[in-house]
Amino acid sequence: LPQDTDEFILPTGANKTRGRFELAFFTIGGCCMTGAAFGALNGLRLGLKETQNMAWSKPRNVQILNMVTRQGALWANTLGSLALLYSAFGVIIEKTRGAEDDLNTIAAGTLTGMLYKSTGRV
Repeated sequence: LPQDTDEFILPTGANKTRGRFELAFFTIGGCCMTGAAFGALNGLRLGLKETQNMAWSKPRNVQILNMVTRQGALWANTLGSLALLYSAFGVIIEKTRGAEDDLNTIAAGTLTGMLYKSTGRV
C-alpha cells in the first residue's frame, strides 16, 4: 500500500534519526550477542581440541559444553563492557561539545582503548 505520510508521528522539531544515546543500547546489545557467539565458537574449538584424546561420552560432552559456556560468557562480558565504555564516552562527549560529528566517535574510541589498555591487558 502506498503511503504519502510519515510512518511515525514525531513531536514538532524532533529529529527523524536516532541519537547517540538511543543507538548505545543497540551497540551494547549487539556487541554482547556477537561476543557470546564468537566465544561459543571459540569454546567449541578449544573444547574439541582439549578433549580429542577422549572417547565420545558424557564427561567429554560436559567438558566441551563447559568450555563453550565459559568462553561465551567471557567474550560477551568483554565486548559488552567495551561497548558500554564506548557508548558512555560518546554520549558524554556529544553532550559536552554540543555537536554530533565524527570527532566524537574518534574521541570515544580513543578513550575506550586507553582505558582498556590502562588495566594492563594485552
